[in-house]
Amino acid sequence: MLKHRGFPGRLPGTDYQFTLRRFNPRGVTPITARERFRDRKPADRRADAAFFAALWEHFGAEPFERGNLDAGRLSWLFGREVLPATDPFDPESYEALLVINVPVARASFPEAFAEGSA
Repeated sequence: MLKHRGFPGRLPGTDYQFTLRRFNPRGVTPITARERFRDRKPADRRADAAFFAALWEHFGAEPFERGNLDAGRLSWLFGREVLPATDPFDPESYEALLVINVPVARASFPEAFAEGSA
């Protein structure tokens, strides 16, 4: 499992996890598209925005390996802002390649693309 050095481990001051410390010996948690409803808590929205901003800053528009990125947090963005970079795509692989869907991400998280950001 690739560890993304320099990627934040969690949202500061919260328990919202962004990365894994070690692989799961019971199996890889699959990435699945989760629906984000309008009535989500503000803290959940902040976690999504911070995680996406870290993805954009770390990888930009280039394909990236899932590695130690948290499947649960990726699942909130998967299918919209984050897409599979390969076909076929294995949602249960730490080596799976993903890519940011820039047009959708700009609409969802404009603050990540603001002047002075990555």
